[in-house]
Amino acid sequence: MATLITSRSESVWHYLNPIAMVRNLWQHRDLIRQFTKREIEGRYRGSFLGLFWSFINPLVLLLIYTFVFGIVFKSRWPEGPTGGLGEFAIIIFCGLVTYNVFSECVGKASNLVIQVPNYVKKVVFPLEILPVSVLGGALFHGGIGLIILLTANLLMGGRLNWTIVFLPIVLLPLIFLCLGLGWFLSSLGTFIRDINYTVALIVQVLFFLTPIFYSLSAVPQAARSLIYLNPLTSIIENVRSILLWGTLPDWQDIITSIILSVTMMLLGYAWFMKTKKAFSDVI
Repeated sequence: MATLITSRSESVWHYLNPIAMVRNLWQHRDLIRQFTKREIEGRYRGSFLGLFWSFINPLVLLLIYTFVFGIVFKSRWPEGPTGGLGEFAIIIFCGLVTYNVFSECVGKASNLVIQVPNYVKKVVFPLEILPVSVLGGALFHGGIGLIILLTANLLMGGRLNWTIVFLPIVLLPLIFLCLGLGWFLSSLGTFIRDINYTVALIVQVLFFLTPIFYSLSAVPQAARSLIYLNPLTSIIENVRSILLWGTLPDWQDIITSIILSVTMMLLGYAWFMKTKKAFSDVI
């Protein structure tokens, strides 16, 4: 009843090797593709509108948050060129789309392994692909939100900024961070079932500690360092810079974020691969 892909237990240093990690995931690319497709289709399976909900949900959330923060609280973005309500809606939507990729990956991570006991106990299955497929589904829905965002920005501003070409680079820290946390939490959630409630609370707290509905300039100087400790802050700020402001990203921020997120990814992967042999004992 083995759960390892091979009978030989590799050392931690082997799993900390990014080349070995990429090689392993590449070998299972077909499975990753299939599970990503299942992740995308499974969310709305059986519903009348199907994948069309992927367009409806972000639009409804955008309208609600715009009404609450833009109309009720009369919030505006200080750095915005016009200061209008439509501009404010696009700015917060940009932050929402980015944050939702993170919250979807992290929110599902702790239950990933315990939801598929058959894969753990009955067959030899590369469990490490599960967080990758969840990330793929989150990026798909984030891509739909991005299309809505760019369309709205084009209609309001009349142009798309050329700096959009840097989007894949700017999103790299987010991708690496989601993978690292996905592997770590999916393993931890197998042994400690209560971790799911802790993760849900942390995701909710981070939602308000991330500059989605407010500008960093509006944060008091004493509390600003706390906001900067949030790794999502620099990611969202750089996404806004290239998509909405048409300015180059902060390359120092990008390089630092990539180094830290790659470290997190490798540590999370190594932790998962070294602990997964014990999953069958607790499920």
